Amino acid sequence: MKVLVTGANGQLGFDVCRELENRKVEHKGTCRTDFDLTNEDETYSYVMNYKPDVVIHCAAWTAVDKAEDQVDVAKAVNINGTKAIAKACKDLDAKMVYISTDYVFPGNGEQFYEPDDETEPLGIYGMTKLGGEKAVQEQIDKYFIVRISWVFGIHGNNFVKTMLHLAETRNEISVVCDQIGSPTYTVDLALLLCNMVESEKYGVYHATNEGVCSWAEFAEEIFRVAGKNMNVRSIKSSEYPTHAVRPLNSRMSKDKLEEMGFGRLPTWQDALERYWKELSDEV
Repeated sequence: MKVLVTGANGQLGFDVCRELENRKVEHKGTCRTDFDLTNEDETYSYVMNYKPDVVIHCAAWTAVDKAEDQVDVAKAVNINGTKAIAKACKDLDAKMVYISTDYVFPGNGEQFYEPDDETEPLGIYGMTKLGGEKAVQEQIDKYFIVRISWVFGIHGNNFVKTMLHLAETRNEISVVCDQIGSPTYTVDLALLLCNMVESEKYGVYHATNEGVCSWAEFAEEIFRVAGKNMNVRSIKSSEYPTHAVRPLNSRMSKDKLEEMGFGRLPTWQDALERYWKELSDEV
């Protein structure tokens, strides 16, 4: 098996490449200097020239607030770039993994969204990621669309690192408490993705660590694990306005993972403990 990984300098792409390396799978990790996702011809040609059996497409425009103002670029990366990769996969008869997001849902209520539930993005980021999903589904049959949320990993910036950085200069912080979802540790997700591509169990999946929490509860657990004395003040989203609307409900059902024989990821608390150890070992 020969695997092409896009976004290899991002949190997930980095750990996917690391997992493939551990498995001694031939692979190549790419970043924006290798090809420009906004250039469909260049993207298509790069994939065709490498001739992978699998593309794990982690690269994306993920700047949620900036997407509201830079709509054309977000579309070019998340929709058109994805379409070019899917077209190459079709012509190579290759499998494709497309990483999507909880932002494809409207984020209301308290239900756990199923993979086949109706989608209704609140903003440009979610709209373009959903557009990427549709581009994949229109081009090929051998696809894994994997929706994730609240990602954290060793390579790159994330909420955990932000909280730990703020703890160096503060003893109190305000964090929203009415957005509910599940953190996702890239080490655990990378393992799952590599298991998926070794199978032919195609379809749309949700993959986050088990359990749900608010951002405020996530922050409290981060400080507890790190042994930081920080007071977390819980606030409503209305008290912390952002350019793009965030979904209040990011609960996603992972029943399909079990049904298809992949199994669920460990709890987010367990993942955070292991991540803290990984961060500590890096220092």
